[in-house]
Formats: sequence, structure tokens, C-alpha cells
Amino acid sequence: MKVLLITHGSRGDVQPFTALAMALTRAGHEPVLAGPASAVAIAEPHCARIVPLDDGTNKLVGDRRAWEAVENNFRGLRGKLLGLEFLRHNRAAMSRVFDDLAALAFAVADSGDVDLVVHQVNVPGDAIAELLGVPAVSVCLQPFWVPTRSFPDPLFPFPLPAALNRASYLSTRLFVRAFTGGTGRWRTETLGLPRRRSGVFRRPDGGPATVLQGFSRHVLPAGSRYPDSVHTPGFFFLPGPAGWTPPAELMAFLSAGKPPVYLGFGSMVGSDPVRTGRIVLDAIRGAGVRAVLAVGRGGIDPGELGDDVFCLTDVPHDWLFPRMAAVVHHGGAGTTAAALAAGRPQVVCPFMFDQPFFARQMQLSGVAPAPQPLRTLTSDDLAAAIRRAAGDPGLAARAEQLGHLIRAEDGVGTAVKILETVTG
Repeated sequence: MKVLLITHGSRGDVQPFTALAMALTRAGHEPVLAGPASAVAIAEPHCARIVPLDDGTNKLVGDRRAWEAVENNFRGLRGKLLGLEFLRHNRAAMSRVFDDLAALAFAVADSGDVDLVVHQVNVPGDAIAELLGVPAVSVCLQPFWVPTRSFPDPLFPFPLPAALNRASYLSTRLFVRAFTGGTGRWRTETLGLPRRRSGVFRRPDGGPATVLQGFSRHVLPAGSRYPDSVHTPGFFFLPGPAGWTPPAELMAFLSAGKPPVYLGFGSMVGSDPVRTGRIVLDAIRGAGVRAVLAVGRGGIDPGELGDDVFCLTDVPHDWLFPRMAAVVHHGGAGTTAAALAAGRPQVVCPFMFDQPFFARQMQLSGVAPAPQPLRTLTSDDLAAAIRRAAGDPGLAARAEQLGHLIRAEDGVGTAVKILETVTG
């Protein structure tokens, strides 16, 4: 089976698709992975064919004005104006991604070399599959895409009566359309396809399309239910690089005292990394812990460090997290998954989008104290949360219990078996 995989976004969006490409290859299939040029290179050891796409919105990651608007949830007149500016810039950036996707679609159509398209739900892989005359399977990395009556859209900003849960998911579709400019015209004018209003979760013939949710059912509210066409097999974990060895300086730091706390915000940059760095360092000292500090894309500017903090830019989470007393992070799906699999207590400092949902679910699951949103973060509150996460036996026991359940799932292995039924 020849499978075209399409994703876009940050490294956290590319890693799950890389894991799926790796699993497909091991099962004897031939994946091709298309993704943003700045991140898709991580797939090179695991996928024989890679297609880089324009980076699109990744180029805007350093826009402090945009981060200010997002962090403040577009509050006030300034927030609204910054939000409109952000949307205009984002649409312009995404237009170049759509150009690359069209070129990819026509190149594959000429070769006739694909049996199945598997795409991130917010990337129009379903239209490409329709052009090619092959099935499409969408992959949702967060639980705000597929409507369910079990709980409201995690991005919906207000409480709702349960009767409106399913309807609330329209808000995410409208947000994505505003964010990207929509794909209806691209579909008809560029790909030459007829108009279709049935949406990504329906096949061209109107029947339900197969959907993969690349996360664990254990992070969902209890009793969550989806249609039979929607599968939630577990997180799509990508193992750390083969043969990777930790730096000697990191090993020396880990062995020099009690297990430290990890603190990092991944690809999140934020509007004021200096302020964030100051809060983080003060919290580390206030909690009386040692820490491994990951600066990521620059979201944390820690300034001068002491002997109690080891600073790094990148290290495999599956190696590092089990060695930590607790994991302090932004609540991205990938980092949340790694912390869960490691069986370590967490402190979640959400920035935006799905991160507040994962923060709440970690608290409700009993593995984290109350969320510490970045926009209201203080060093005292963060220090108290770190002390609890690193020292509460109840959180540690529940984290280990939930970690066992997460590790028992074979997300990508099960996903491959489901994909084989789509073309078989």
C-alpha cells in the first residue's frame, strides 16, 4: 500500500506523522510524508520519501504582537486589532502552503502512485484524495475536531448546556476557516473539483469517512463516545533517535543530586520571554528544586543561571522525562503524551488552543495540580504548583498508574491496521 501522509504546523504536528510513517514502513507499506520544511527533516531516518512544503505560519512564530493578542484571548480593542492583523498575515502565509499542496497533488496524479491519503484534519488532504480517486483518512491530534455529544468543543469559551455540546464544534470550523481563509475556492479553482459541502468527515459519496484520533482515550472526559467511523487508538509516539547518547554535562547534573524538575514550553514563544524566564527561575528557587530548563524556540529567556539549573535546547522526552521528579510544560498534545507515558506528575502552563483542555484533563485525571495559565502566571503560584507536583505521593501514584495505561496502548500499530482496512 502506497500512502501519502500530509501534515503541517510545528514539530509537534510532524512527529506523530513521522511515527505513523515509521509504523507503515515496518508493516511493509510505502509512505511518502509531506510536511513543513522546517520540521519534516526529523522524518528522514524513518521515511524513505519526504516532500517539504512551505513553512506557512511557522514563519510567524517570532511575531510578538501576534502572541500578545493570542495570550490575551483577543481582549479589548487592541486585542481585536492585533487579531485581525494576525489573521491577514496567517492567510497570506498559508496561501503558499496551498500552492505547494496543489503542486504535490498534480505531481502525484501524474504518477498514479498513491493508494491512500492520510492527512492532518486541518490540511485539505481530502480534496487531494478526491482528485486522485483514492480514499482519505483524516488524523486529529486534538479532541476539538470531531463533534460529540459527550462534551463541548474544548475551544468554546463559555459553559454550555449538554444539549448544545455537539453544536459547539461549529466554532472550531469557523475559526479554522478564518485562520486559513478556507479551501473552497482552492478546491474548485485550483484543483478543478466540484463544490462539496459535506465536510472532511464525509466521503465524496456522503458516507462516513474513517477518522483517526492520534491521542489516548484516557485523556478524554469519562464516558466520551464517538461514531464507529472514529477511532482513538492512542498517542502516536516517535521513539528517540537510535544511538542517541546524552551529553556528559547533562548526565553529571542528573547524578549530582535529587531528580530535578523539567521545565519547558516547546514551540511556544509568547510575547515576553524575558518576563517568562524571570518567573520560571524565581519559581524554581521558590520551590527549592533543581531543574532542567528547555528554552525551545525562545519562549523562555532565563538570563543568568545558577548551579541548580541545567539549560538545554533539545533532548528526547522519552529518555529525559522518566528521570524527572515532575514535568512542567505548556500542555501541547505531544508533550502531554510524553509526560503521561513517563508516569511523572505534571504542572501545565497553557498558552492557547487545545492546551487549556489538556491542562484541565491532567488535573481531573489526578496527575497535576490546577493549571497555571501563562497570561496570569506568577512565580509564587508556579512555585507552589511545582512543590506539590514534585512532592505529593498521591499525584506520583496516579501518574504512574496512568502511565502504565498509556504505555499499554499501541497507537501507531493499531492505526496501521485500521488504515489497511480502508484500502483492503
